[in-house]
Amino acid sequence: MKKICVFLGAKPGTDPAIQQAALDLADELVKQNKTLVYGGSSTGLMGVLANRVLEQDGEVIGIIPEKLVQMEVAHQGLTKLIHVESMSSRKDELMAEADGFIALPGGMGTLDELFEALTGAQLRLHKKPVGLLNINGYYDHLLAFLKHASSKGLISPEHLELLIVAETPADLLARMEQ
Repeated sequence: MKKICVFLGAKPGTDPAIQQAALDLADELVKQNKTLVYGGSSTGLMGVLANRVLEQDGEVIGIIPEKLVQMEVAHQGLTKLIHVESMSSRKDELMAEADGFIALPGGMGTLDELFEALTGAQLRLHKKPVGLLNINGYYDHLLAFLKHASSKGLISPEHLELLIVAETPADLLARMEQ
């Protein structure tokens, strides 16, 4: 895996541990010489992650819909910024550009992107690893829901295993490489 797509919030959130996790992931990506691919925003956790990678001379590719460029949230200092027409085309580009996916804490957009990547893996549209960085139990309820859906016969147990979960960036990246 050379290019890692990270899904995360465009807001900073209120838990300092989540912001620290974004910084730690940035450090680990640079340490492992991996390119960050993300949604191209300068705001929130997205900006924290991108700025930290750039501060260490890492490579960052942003993919952002034109509407968000017009709202002046596009990060202007990236290695490469790709403008797309819509949120849907953004997801298509993110999926095509990356060799693996990681979701940090985020909101609805993060969940949408995470489940797009997981569904693609489930349907064998790609064989790229999908990871979840579960900081301070942020995703505990989501993971419990997925297990519940599986217990009701709505998600196959083998599809649950497509989601690689860890609590630290180094552990998650190591498990994704396997």
